[in-house]
Amino acid sequence: MSTSVVPTRPVGHRSFWYAIFVGPFVLGLLVFVYIPVLWSVYLSFFDARNTVTPTEFVGLANYAYLLQDQAFLTSMGTFVVFAIFIVPLTFALSLALALLVNKVRVAKAFFRSAFFLPTACSYVIASMIWRLSIFNGARFGLVNNVLRLFGIPPVNWLGGEHYLYWVVLVSLRLWLQVGFYMILFIAGLNRIPEDTYAAAAVDGATGWRVLRWITLPQLRGTSVAVLLLLLIGAFQAFDEFYNTLISVGTYPPFARPPLVYLYLISLGQGSQDLGLGSAGTVILTAVVAVIGLIQIRLFGFTPKDER
Repeated sequence: MSTSVVPTRPVGHRSFWYAIFVGPFVLGLLVFVYIPVLWSVYLSFFDARNTVTPTEFVGLANYAYLLQDQAFLTSMGTFVVFAIFIVPLTFALSLALALLVNKVRVAKAFFRSAFFLPTACSYVIASMIWRLSIFNGARFGLVNNVLRLFGIPPVNWLGGEHYLYWVVLVSLRLWLQVGFYMILFIAGLNRIPEDTYAAAAVDGATGWRVLRWITLPQLRGTSVAVLLLLLIGAFQAFDEFYNTLISVGTYPPFARPPLVYLYLISLGQGSQDLGLGSAGTVILTAVVAVIGLIQIRLFGFTPKDER
């Protein structure tokens, strides 16, 4: 009785093709992510104006200046206010949409795609549409036309004398990102065994009791991940603020989040203080990292009974 021997490829052959496929991605991460991050940290200890080459070592002077700069502290306040608005609203709407779409029996794929489609839209393009079409000026725009039908005078949504511009910014961000987090919640819902809901139905649990005692605990890991991603996304807010307000010369209160402020002092103004901008980036990254670690420490990614 003869046995056939399956030829095996040498380990070196597999390593070669692994390097071929993975190498470009690793190289891209090094060139466009890790090296710039390390160089930014290094640059933050120098006085670098109008150049990315360090000139004079200043130690922690850039950090000390930013921590005493009222404009930078105000931008941090903008980040906090924006996060207070956008994080819970996006979380609640995404979860609600996920629960509704997941229960749909007809055209489920259509509804998933319809809500997810805005995610593919550029923040710059969406910002221009919101500013020029939906919330345009004091007389025109879709929203003002609707208000006019009810006898309400036009509103200057992007003016600097009130805080109505937050409606523009928050609605823009919600439209762009709710569908993405809805998909994450749907993925978490699909991991919950159907037997769990069947057992709850036998015990007479319905509605809010099922959501409170079954769905939300089973979505703990997904919820923590979504909250962390929302926090990082709020920290990265730039396009909506810059393209709806700053680029047209509108500077209402709390109109400059940290990244807009750092862009203006690093690239958008005459000084181009890259050392100061790098120090601000390091500070913001540290703040978000600390908040994220605290959040993970408090809530974790798994239910307490599974730890």
